[in-house]
Amino acid sequence: MLPKQHPNRPEGMEEKNQTSVTYFIIKGITDLPEMQTPIFLFVLIIYFIILGGNMTILSLICLDPQLHTPMYFFLGNLSVLDICYTTVTMHTILVTFMSGDKSVSFSACVAQMYFYVSLLCCEFLFLTAMSYDRYVAICNPLRYPMIMNARVCVYLASVCWVLGFLEVIPAVRIIYDIHCFQSNEINHFFCDLLALMKLFCSNASSMEHLIFIESVFVGVLPFSLTIVSYVYIIRTILRIPSTTGKRKAFYTCSSHLTVVTLLYVTIFSLYMRPTIMFTLDSDKLFSLLYTTVTPMLNPLIYSVKNKDVKSAFRRMLHQSKKVLLCTSISFI
Repeated sequence: MLPKQHPNRPEGMEEKNQTSVTYFIIKGITDLPEMQTPIFLFVLIIYFIILGGNMTILSLICLDPQLHTPMYFFLGNLSVLDICYTTVTMHTILVTFMSGDKSVSFSACVAQMYFYVSLLCCEFLFLTAMSYDRYVAICNPLRYPMIMNARVCVYLASVCWVLGFLEVIPAVRIIYDIHCFQSNEINHFFCDLLALMKLFCSNASSMEHLIFIESVFVGVLPFSLTIVSYVYIIRTILRIPSTTGKRKAFYTCSSHLTVVTLLYVTIFSLYMRPTIMFTLDSDKLFSLLYTTVTPMLNPLIYSVKNKDVKSAFRRMLHQSKKVLLCTSISFI
């Protein structure tokens, strides 16, 4: 066992080549003391923006009957995912700054890694389900209500949630079987899988192979299905005779296509590489980028590019004004 040490013990003081650990030290984004407060404020502001944006989208979808459609049903699930996996990662930065304690137990660290990767896998699957929804809406508009009925939507959503959380179990099993790390200091701002792999006493090739295989099932395969869907969508759009019809059809898919491109480019460039290419000092900054920017931009992309969401938001504001007015009159 590693000897119990203070959470803020300087780097290099722990013994090397330990056989097991009971807790980890999260080093954070930077060791510079003068940068801790600006980083905390930046993360806190971004976190509130993400919560506000996604909660607004979720509220609109739940409260506005005109948004009770398959596309917005999946968008609501996507907002829940963005809130959850942002909370899973960002709370470590916020709690560490406020408490000054950088230590986290072995089980809590593995649990954070599990939930983060699981939620990320769910997001890949939901984006694929949304691409299928857009395929049916564009290519089979007359049969759309029958194909994408409530039962099918619930079934697809359930499959996405269940498969996303099952995919990561083998990785957790490997970590618990190894339970042997060169150090208990994680050079990251949360318990990321890649950061943990860097600390393995033994060769990380088994985990690397597992990541590659699972990336194929939850990354490459869903991405391929999304590409196939958009090939048919684009082919159908090009056959529409009127320019207005083409523009309207493409407009309904542009938000989803933007989100898909943003997520896949960032995740593939980070995870679909050999372990030898990992440089955690730069990767953790890149991780901060995709754990904050993507969930922050999703509500903006779907609201700015979507007339239905903007109309629902205006209706909600109008209703809120009426409620406040009635409340004020009642008090008078």
